Amino acid sequence: MTVTIWHNPKCSTSRKVLEAIRARGIEPKIVHYLDTPPSVGEIENVLRASGLTARELLRRKGTPYEDLGLDDPGQSDAALIAAMHEHPILIERPVVTTPKGTRLCRPAERLDDIL
Repeated sequence: MTVTIWHNPKCSTSRKVLEAIRARGIEPKIVHYLDTPPSVGEIENVLRASGLTARELLRRKGTPYEDLGLDDPGQSDAALIAAMHEHPILIERPVVTTPKGTRLCRPAERLDDIL
């Protein structure tokens, strides 16, 4: 089974999800998305596959969310996605993709839906 995780090793939830994947005998493809930001197209693919809106994938805490004016409900999805690409810290984590689907695994138990 091919599993990909957008991972931030500083995030306890992300570490917990990575550990849960490995506990099932799976070594996932780990994307350190802060170092290698996903493209606009990759973010759009995750949104489509997960059923999330761009706003639902945005992380607010510890990010430039307010400084960039992203709290304005008039911001378009395209603007939010572009901001996530430019400032990947804005992407909530961890995002996991498996053959069974894509989920924002926050809380970590959401992983069970796709493994």
